[in-house]
Amino acid sequence: MYTVGRLAKRYGLSRSALLYYDRIGLLRPSAHAPGEYREYSDADAARLEQILTYRSAGMPLAEIAEVLDAPHNRVAQALESRLEELSAEIRALRDQQRLVLRLLGSGKLPEDGVLDKEAWVRLLADSGFSEEDMDAWHRTFERSSPEQHERFLRTLCISAEERARIRAWSARAG
Repeated sequence: MYTVGRLAKRYGLSRSALLYYDRIGLLRPSAHAPGEYREYSDADAARLEQILTYRSAGMPLAEIAEVLDAPHNRVAQALESRLEELSAEIRALRDQQRLVLRLLGSGKLPEDGVLDKEAWVRLLADSGFSEEDMDAWHRTFERSSPEQHERFLRTLCISAEERARIRAWSARAG
């Protein structure tokens, strides 16, 4: 069993964070020792690890509370939603990056920039791919490895709706 102080120290949290998690019902101690001291079990520590993992992914505490005891598909939905939010934030940051570069008089993205849809299409076109070649590339990718095609489209920060359209078209056209 862990006291509030021991559990907080183990995970690099403040004591008040654990007390707050208890107050909002996110992490309740398994027992209370004499004098109303909270005691946390190994299962409580495992739950705290889940909480911290979801927090690291940027999920708000209210959503974490919803998914911790929910069926697995609810967890997957919440993570998919967070992934969509992150993709939108990345797109917005890329737009800001381009604007700042234009304001500085340079349209060149830094070398450590991540490839987005526009840059990928430009790269293919610059490599001699026609629209038909690009379409064939998608059809082949979707046919040979649908899961990897989906993952690749995500890396380009393409919205879920557009990914679905690309993949549906690719599957039908193939």
